[in-house]
Amino acid sequence: MDSTSAHPPRDRHDATEAPQKRLSASSPTSSPELTDLRMRLHRSLRQYPNFPSPGILFEDILPIFADPLLHRSLIRALELHVTDSYGERQTPDVVVGLEARGFLFGPSLALKLGAGFVPVRKQGKLPGLTETAAFQKEYGKDFFQIQSNGIKPGQRVLIVDDIIATGGSAAAAGSLVKKLGGTLLGYVFILELDFLKGREKLDAPVHTLLSSQEEKS
Repeated sequence: MDSTSAHPPRDRHDATEAPQKRLSASSPTSSPELTDLRMRLHRSLRQYPNFPSPGILFEDILPIFADPLLHRSLIRALELHVTDSYGERQTPDVVVGLEARGFLFGPSLALKLGAGFVPVRKQGKLPGLTETAAFQKEYGKDFFQIQSNGIKPGQRVLIVDDIIATGGSAAAAGSLVKKLGGTLLGYVFILELDFLKGREKLDAPVHTLLSSQEEKS
């Protein structure tokens, strides 16, 4: 998923927009540290009203990566979020990051969790034997691939990306994990565009670190 997301502002009623209820599966026992980190990261998100077209609120997570303290806060928050959600005994053996923004934080999170990192890339980008899964985009099909030896049967796998929108690319990545015999623990995203109902396409728990901001005055 792109590092930026476009969606209708909260006061705009779109025919495809679901009722504004946050569906994040974050733990109800989140630590004070995680709560503080979430607030700090939330405030850093940058918004562009009426971009790329009128009525669209464009949300940008790149300021997090431009500031080393925020970047460190993001990795710490994700680490806490995963251990809160799955427990220390169910942390992943492998973190799978989706092209391209899952590569920004997936390897660092994997190191923190003591896990390996495996990329899922667009078709034709990986060498050697690969497995392929198709997913639907607005203007046709696209394809994700993973190296055939990237995941061993029975390994616990967590899939990460920056934003969940329609859920198609994440679902394709999940199918690749299962093709290789991995046990899919779930999905972790920084942001969720819940009005697009992307989580309904996913057959494992979905955890969102941050909710989308209200439009700033």
